[in-house]
Amino acid sequence: MSVKKNPRSSLPAPRLFYMTYTKFEDLPIWILSRKFSVSIYEIFGKSRDFGFRDQILRASVSIMNNIAEGYERKGSKELVKFLYYSKGSAGEVKSMLYLAKDLNYINEEQFEVLYKNIEDILKQLGAFIKSLV
Repeated sequence: MSVKKNPRSSLPAPRLFYMTYTKFEDLPIWILSRKFSVSIYEIFGKSRDFGFRDQILRASVSIMNNIAEGYERKGSKELVKFLYYSKGSAGEVKSMLYLAKDLNYINEEQFEVLYKNIEDILKQLGAFIKSLV
C-alpha cells in the first residue's frame, strides 16, 4: 500500500497521521516541545523575577499541553485549533527570550540556542498544521 502525501506538505495525509501515531507521546513535535520546556525550566526555574519566570514557564508548557489536548480530541479540526494555540504560546516564549536577553537573564549563547529551538518548534507546528488542512 502506498502512502498518500498531502500535496502541501511532506507529512502524511491527516488520516494516515492518526494511524501512524497512537498516542500524543509519540508525536515528534510533542517530544521536541517537552524537551524545550525542560530546558526553559532548567534556565529560568529558579529566577527571582517571579512574574517573568511564571510567564515563560507557563507559555513553554502550554506548547506541549495544547498539542496533547488537541490530539486527544481525535479530530483534525480540533487538533488544528490547538496546534494554533501552541504556535501562539511558542510566539510568546520567543518574545520573552528577547526580554530575557535584554534583562541579562540569559547570555547571547543561551539566547541563540533557545531561539533556534523555538524556531524549530514553530516551523514543525506550521508544517503539521499544513498537513491537516
